[in-house]
Amino acid sequence: MKIEGEGKLLRIFLGEVDKFEGKPLYEVLIRKARELHLAGATVFRGLEGFGAKSVIHKAKFLELSEDLPVLIEIVDTEHKIREILPILDEIITKARCGVLITMEKAEVIKYTSGK
Repeated sequence: MKIEGEGKLLRIFLGEVDKFEGKPLYEVLIRKARELHLAGATVFRGLEGFGAKSVIHKAKFLELSEDLPVLIEIVDTEHKIREILPILDEIITKARCGVLITMEKAEVIKYTSGK
């Protein structure tokens, strides 16, 4: 797969405890992106954040925090990103979780497997 020039960056903000069919929602979304052969995806775990309900979720020193913010970033061409949007929407709707999804332009400088 070759990507260069203008691509898209899809960001999905959700909670660490969000589930779909008993599995972490972020795992399900990453696996779906891979299954659909998107260029790449990464999950980031946040230290602190809040969403539509304005509840602060925060990692505290010496405490196990549950439901930390999670961010998934997926990069590919606009066509491929738009293809996956209805699939992600269906999964997220069935999961009944609060999420925020954004998309922005991303200039792809280099994309290589390193082999």
